[in-house]
Amino acid sequence: MIRIIMHGCNGRMGQFITSLAAQEEAMEIVAGVDVTGERKNGYPVFTGIADCDIPADVIIDFSSASAVDGLLDYCTAKKLPCVLCTTGLSEAQLAKVEEAAKETAILRSANMSVGINLLLKLLKEVSPKLSEAGYDIEIVERHHNQKLDAPSGTALALADAVNDSCGQEYEYVYDRSGRRQKRPTKEIGISAVRGGTIVGDHDVIFAGTDEVITFSHSAYSRGVFAKGALEAARFLAGKPAGRYDMSDVIG
Repeated sequence: MIRIIMHGCNGRMGQFITSLAAQEEAMEIVAGVDVTGERKNGYPVFTGIADCDIPADVIIDFSSASAVDGLLDYCTAKKLPCVLCTTGLSEAQLAKVEEAAKETAILRSANMSVGINLLLKLLKEVSPKLSEAGYDIEIVERHHNQKLDAPSGTALALADAVNDSCGQEYEYVYDRSGRRQKRPTKEIGISAVRGGTIVGDHDVIFAGTDEVITFSHSAYSRGVFAKGALEAARFLAGKPAGRYDMSDVIG
């Protein structure tokens, strides 16, 4: 039985994961952490991770960037593997993730969807060919009106997949309103749309002469992220210290 601490248990994703985990015979959420302290399910809930004294095999985190530092300290001290799903981390926090991974297993992914992670692999393969052929590259992401960070962590991960495979030739541009000039060839425009209850849509657009190639992914339910997080937890439990991502899970 894999014992899980759900960090951010009372949020939307925390509740999705709790619901799915209840259907798993080999997994159990043994404790939760949420600033409200409200106990919505059968497990105990702590207001801070430092107060949690329940033994576990892995933590799944869907909380907020402000809670990640304390979470990493906890995981490092207890050598507890962590599936880190919170986005919008600062450069200092990303560096702290790398340091924590020297002490325990950390799986960090901007998006837990299997489909998105397969798309990341595909982009690494096709981007150099389309870049060399002179295609302009744009990324458009759409999310619900409650999302705090923009652009999404997934949009940046898609941009990084393109840019890394092309030798880091591209500059990211988030706003063109302050300039009046033709589009440079070596930039990736990243646009964020916020509205309604959109779960998550991402388009990677390669615009060439007289044709456009678009790679699209749409999430219709947060269940795809919850399922991915549980698969990541199943994979990570018992793993040695190191940095992992969803590509390790999907193989």
